[in-house]
Amino acid sequence: MRKSPKEIFESSRSISRRGLLIGAIQASVVGVLGFRLRTMQLEHEEEYRLLSDGNSIKIRLLPPARGLLLDRNGLVIAGNEQNYRVTLTREEAGDVSTVLGRLRQIIPMTDAETAAIIAEINRRSAITPVSIADRLSWDEFASIAINAPALPGVVPESGLSRSYPRRGDFAHVIGYVGPVSDYDLSKIENPDPVLRLPEFQLGKVGVEAKLEELLRGKAGARRVEVNSAGREMRELSRQEGQQGATVQLTLDAALQNFATQRLGTESAAAVVMDVTNGDIVAISSSPVFDPNMFVRGISGPQYRELMNHDHRPLADKTVQGVYPPGSTFKMVSLLAGLESGIINPGTRFYCPGYLQVAGRRFHCWSRGGHGSVDAVQSLERSCDVYYYELAQRVGIDRMAEMARKLGIGVRHDLPMSAVAEGIAPDREWKRRRYDQEWQVGDSINASIGQGYVLASPLQLAVMTARVATGKAVEPRLVKAINSVAQPVVDFPDLGIHPLNLRAARLGMDAVMNSSHGTARRSRIVAPEWRMAGKTGTSQVRNITAAERARGVIRNEQLPWNRRDHALFVAYAPYDNPRYAISCVVEHGGGGSAVAAPIARDILLFALSGGVPPLSAYPDGERGAAEERFKNMNLAPAVVAQTGRARA
Repeated sequence: MRKSPKEIFESSRSISRRGLLIGAIQASVVGVLGFRLRTMQLEHEEEYRLLSDGNSIKIRLLPPARGLLLDRNGLVIAGNEQNYRVTLTREEAGDVSTVLGRLRQIIPMTDAETAAIIAEINRRSAITPVSIADRLSWDEFASIAINAPALPGVVPESGLSRSYPRRGDFAHVIGYVGPVSDYDLSKIENPDPVLRLPEFQLGKVGVEAKLEELLRGKAGARRVEVNSAGREMRELSRQEGQQGATVQLTLDAALQNFATQRLGTESAAAVVMDVTNGDIVAISSSPVFDPNMFVRGISGPQYRELMNHDHRPLADKTVQGVYPPGSTFKMVSLLAGLESGIINPGTRFYCPGYLQVAGRRFHCWSRGGHGSVDAVQSLERSCDVYYYELAQRVGIDRMAEMARKLGIGVRHDLPMSAVAEGIAPDREWKRRRYDQEWQVGDSINASIGQGYVLASPLQLAVMTARVATGKAVEPRLVKAINSVAQPVVDFPDLGIHPLNLRAARLGMDAVMNSSHGTARRSRIVAPEWRMAGKTGTSQVRNITAAERARGVIRNEQLPWNRRDHALFVAYAPYDNPRYAISCVVEHGGGGSAVAAPIARDILLFALSGGVPPLSAYPDGERGAAEERFKNMNLAPAVVAQTGRARA
């Protein structure tokens, strides 16, 4: 049936509309595809090029150089040294055993070492490089590089490893680094990918650990082309990492070396502070160990030897060790009594050699007693009975308050591991700790630094600095970061009356310089360096009444670990204090005989800027001092500074 012209016209219009609609849709699709193609080719070219090259392009992290640690004069005390090593990636190696077999023909590896490497490789992700060997010689490193085509997945690398050129001098304060362990990673919420690099080193203890984020730096990256076997063919681009911060500490390497040498093999600690700004210029714990052993991989026998040593060389006794402060605590008790108004500098107590309290006899160190003594004489002669009498009148709460004011029983904020708080006990402390009431005997023991009182050598140095200045001196260890000096705090006044501080200082001066002073033999005769100090001897065992009756056993007759601790604190110069020092010798015996001579030598080194001049010693002490210094194995840098005045 033929269509009419009108029907033909309507049909034609309908077809045209459909054609236009279809054409519009086609044009839109082409436009979207074109726009998308333009976006992919121009704006996301690099992204899709990387995706298309995924089988041949690899991105590898570059470990950053660890930041340097310097002493106060710019001497490197923790640096980096060149280290040649080789890694293996399981995904790229294929048959790991075959590759290791070939590698063993170039570098020596035992069967046990090979088995341990295979176990580590299987434990890690297939794409994670695992260290096979480090600290290779140049010849070994070059041989591996030459044989690279036969060693798929093996990558020789030239990197940096931590180095401690001063060996044991700073071992306890700056600590050491070591390989990142699974335990280390478990303690970090979002670990930096660089921590998973083979043989990457992380701060384990000390300053290295506390300033880890500052010292670590930022990782770099390199883009390399690899073949089908995973062998690197060429480096396409490289972005170097950002080195960690350079941190300058307040420590003086020369003084630190001398202090370490002077402590020798004793189980001991010494802390020297600049009282004007709180700078710790030396902080030495003895015996020392070489931190390089931990960086390079310490052996089992070496580690067991350190752990089993009775002098505990791995422990930092300066901040972690807490000891009964003995008679060095008497300045605290005296100032508590003076500040409370219960006594004044002229108040006298009679010492017959003991005090009977509640049916118990508390003995003075001098069996014959000291007679009638005032405040200054109580320190000069270290009369225990004076403080027994004082304790009953002042009470423990006032003594504890003064102890905390002087820095004992307070955790000082330093970037060191396990800084101890110590104990400045009071009534509430004993209720909380032991669920017991405080007794008068507890106060008597505390007044002479025994009983529950515990303090670290750092706290004793802070206490001495505060007595010397009357200010709330705080210790600091970081002098500058990336050459930017850290602010020096203007320490507030302690609020202790100047006349009361003067009485404590006069007593400390008398300890060293009067005819009855307990440390007279260790005085400094150079008037410009006149020293004020206080000895201390803290018991580590109970002395029974029977032993007192037949005669107390002398320290040298006892086993080492049952002898008293020897303590000494001091500051100098007396008229214009610059340095404060504390010295603790574990089981050393008497503070005046053992700790005081050590502290005097170290303090004189700080004051003179080098090996102490013999003219600063009493005539009878000069020969022994000269012999000591001759036998010291001082670092070259220390010897070179002899006689230089310290700024």
